[in-house]
Amino acid sequence: MSGQTMPRDGGTPVPPTDAGDAGYSKSLRARHINMIAIGGAIGTGLFLGAGGRLHDAGPVLALVYAVCGVFAFFVVRALGELILHRPSSGSFVSYAREFMGEKGAYAGGWLYFLNWGTTGVADITAIAMYTHYWAVFSDVPQWVLALAALAVVLAVNMISVRIFGEMEFWFAIVKVAALVAFMLVGVGLLVAGHDVGGHDSGPHLLVADGLLPNGLLPVVLVVQGIVFAYAAVELVGVAAGETAEPERIMPRAINSIMWRIGVFYVGSVLLLAMLLPHGAYTAGESPFVTVLTELGVPAAGDVMNLVVLTAAMSSLNSGLYSTGRILRSMAVAGSAPRFAGVMSRSRVPYGGILMTSGVCVLGVGLNYAVPARAFEIVLNFAAIGILSTWGMIMLCHLLFWRQARAGLVERPVYRLPAAPWTTLATLGFFAVVLFLMWLDEEAGRATVMCVPVIAAGLVAGWFVVRGRVRAVAAGEREALPEPG
Repeated sequence: MSGQTMPRDGGTPVPPTDAGDAGYSKSLRARHINMIAIGGAIGTGLFLGAGGRLHDAGPVLALVYAVCGVFAFFVVRALGELILHRPSSGSFVSYAREFMGEKGAYAGGWLYFLNWGTTGVADITAIAMYTHYWAVFSDVPQWVLALAALAVVLAVNMISVRIFGEMEFWFAIVKVAALVAFMLVGVGLLVAGHDVGGHDSGPHLLVADGLLPNGLLPVVLVVQGIVFAYAAVELVGVAAGETAEPERIMPRAINSIMWRIGVFYVGSVLLLAMLLPHGAYTAGESPFVTVLTELGVPAAGDVMNLVVLTAAMSSLNSGLYSTGRILRSMAVAGSAPRFAGVMSRSRVPYGGILMTSGVCVLGVGLNYAVPARAFEIVLNFAAIGILSTWGMIMLCHLLFWRQARAGLVERPVYRLPAAPWTTLATLGFFAVVLFLMWLDEEAGRATVMCVPVIAAGLVAGWFVVRGRVRAVAAGEREALPEPG
C-alpha cells in the first residue's frame, strides 16, 4: 500500500507513526476541508494588497500572480503527496522528523510557530484597524479591539475542532461570495461596455500604458508580497489529521486550489485592470472598494471592509488551530514544552493554542505601545516563517522522493508532477524571493538581516531541548496525560 515504510528485511511494511496524532477527533468533513483549502488560498493579500501592487506594477500583475500561484500549488501538491503517504496533524513537522530527524522537526516547528505567532499579532492588529473604519468603534482603543478579537477566536478554537471547521467554512463562504459577486458585476460591465467613474473600461486598458508602465523593478519587487498573499495554503496538511477519509478528501481539495487561484486571483486582477486604469488604484484602499465607489454603489466601503475583516479573522482562526497541532507533535517528541501536548476532553490541544495566544497577547501590548507601527513590525518576521515553512515542505518532499528511489518507501498514486524538478525549481524560486526581499531597502532588507539572529536563537534553543528529545527517543519520559 502507498504511504508505507518498506523494511530492509523484506517483511510486512509498517507505516511510521507520530505519537502526537493520537487522541484527535476525526470531525472535519469534506465541506470543511474544501473551504479550509479555499480560505487558505484567499486572504487580505488579494482583498487589500492587490490595489497598491496593481498601481505599481500595472496589468502585468495578473501574470505575476499566476506564476507565484503555480509555485504555491507545487508546495501544496507536494504536501498532498506526503499526506497520502501518512496523514498527520503534525503535518510537515512530522514529515521533517521522519526524513530529516529531530533537528529538522525542531527547526521547522519553531519557525512555523514564529510565522503564525507574528501573523496572529498582525491579524489582531488588522482586525482592530478595520473595525475602526466604522464610527461607532472609532473611540475604542486599538488594543481593546485587538484583545476582543483574540478572545472570540480563542474561545471558538478551544471548544472543538468541529466548531473551528464550521467557523472557517462560513468565513470562506463570505470571501468566495464577495469575489463571485464582484466578478459577475465586472464581467457584466465589460460586456455591456459600461464606463466606470468616467473611464472607458475594456481590454484596451491592459496595454494602454504598455506592459511595464513603471518599468521592470516594481514588477520584480511585488513578487515577495504576492508569495506572502498565498500564505496558509499549507493549512490543509494540518487538517488532514482530523478528517476520517484523507485519501479521498485531500486530493480533491488540493487539486481545486489551482483553479481557484486562477479564477479568484488572476481572474479578479485581470478584471480590475480592465475596469479602471492601473493608476486609479492605491495602496491604502481595497481595489474592489475603488471600483465600487467609482460606480457609486452605496455602502461599498462598508461591505468590503466587512469582507476584509472576515479574512483577517479567518487567518487568526487558522493560525491558532494549526500551531496547536504542530506544537503538540513537537511536545510529544520533547522539542516543545510538555504543556503544549495536553488535550481537553473535546480533543483540542489547548496547550499549544494558549501558547500561540500568549504571543498574540504580547501583540496586544504592541498595539497599546505603538498602534501605528504594530502591523509593519510583525509582518516582516512572519515573512521569514512563511518562506521557511514552504521550504521545509519541499525539502521533506525531496527527501521522500529520494527514499522512494532507493526503495525504502512507496510513493502514493497522488504525486507532485515532474518531481524532483518541480521540487528543485520551487526551492530555487524561494531563494529568488529571499534575494528580492534584500533588494527592498525599506523593510525587506531588515527582515533578511534578522535571519542570522533567528538561526542563532534556534541553535541555542536546541541545546536547551536536546536532552529532553533524546530522553523521549529512548523512551525514558512518561507519556502525555489523557485528554481532560
